[in-house]
Amino acid sequence: MRILHTADWHFGRTLEGRSRLEEQAAFMDELTAIVREERIDLVLVAGDVYDSVNPPAAAEKLFYEGVSRLAEGGKRPVAIIAGNHDHPERLAASAPLAGGQGVTLVGLPAAGLLSFDIARTGERALMYALPYPSESRLGELLEDEASEEALRSAYSERIARLVAREAAAFRPDSVNLLMSHLYVLGGAESDSERPIQVGGAYTVDTSALCAGAQYVALGHLHRPQTVKAPSLLRYCGSPLAYSFSEAGQAKSVTVVDVAPGDKTVQPQEIWLSSGRPLVRWKATEGLAQVRAWLDEGRDPNAWIELEVHVTEAMSLEDIHELRKRRDGLIHIRPVYPQTEAEAAAAERQAGLPVDELFRIFYARQTGGAQPEPELVELFLKLMKDEDESEAAS
Repeated sequence: MRILHTADWHFGRTLEGRSRLEEQAAFMDELTAIVREERIDLVLVAGDVYDSVNPPAAAEKLFYEGVSRLAEGGKRPVAIIAGNHDHPERLAASAPLAGGQGVTLVGLPAAGLLSFDIARTGERALMYALPYPSESRLGELLEDEASEEALRSAYSERIARLVAREAAAFRPDSVNLLMSHLYVLGGAESDSERPIQVGGAYTVDTSALCAGAQYVALGHLHRPQTVKAPSLLRYCGSPLAYSFSEAGQAKSVTVVDVAPGDKTVQPQEIWLSSGRPLVRWKATEGLAQVRAWLDEGRDPNAWIELEVHVTEAMSLEDIHELRKRRDGLIHIRPVYPQTEAEAAAAERQAGLPVDELFRIFYARQTGGAQPEPELVELFLKLMKDEDESEAAS
């Protein structure tokens, strides 16, 4: 059977107030075409359908219409789980209606495998679907049969226990799958993801997910990547670039061909062309260079983060002129030259310990005075308390 894996649609998300809905609609058109052209038998959506727990109505409309087209009236099963951005009950509220169209919506972690019969190949897929397992949801799922000691064990160990329990029902004559939305140790992050591995506590070891599934479809990380592990663990990535940390990244969906008992599954990336690219411009020669790039039509369809080196402050007229000429300019950040003395001082301070940096700051603020040792000790204590508070939160 042919399986398509996608995730992290983030419908309703904006870029510094600019709507991405038109790009997201273009992605759904492209995804529908890929599913048909590639003869996909099963579609997996690994969480973060929306960007917030209360998405705008236009985002929900796009989701429902798009998923309906993917399923084609029940001809093709589509399985969707909630991510950390989604409201689990809200996502699954329409499950009774969606089920009649071949769409399975799973909001909260639950016991039991999903089963999909593929008419084209006569094969069956069994899948354990694990929506974003927050600490409380994970505890609820394990509390009936786990000891208090087990419930207090590390998050990754509890995920491993749960996955192993459910994977025990996998069969040798079926295609066995796992889908979840979480952070796996070794995954490469970007700025556009909302962190879920607080202080490392929500980080899952790869071994926790290696319980016999032939393919593990993951959501949360926006860069397409296969995580090194004994089993095939893959993040398909987001369909659009959602922050400038993703500038230059090619976006894709993942397709796998898999048969019962096949242990040599090879993921294939299908590249996406929808969505405006995010690019960074660095104009070291000033505004004249920026204007020249605009004249030549550089990156005509992109969202742009501009860094422009100038010797004098940019006027509002300069900024308005640039934005009028290109609506895709998101950030305009002027960079002013440092004097040689400032640059040398910054270089000297870069490797200094925190207490020495505090002394330099204090002297600068007070016109050359030196702080009392007790004040330095108090500052260091406050820094330590703050670090411990952040680690515990």
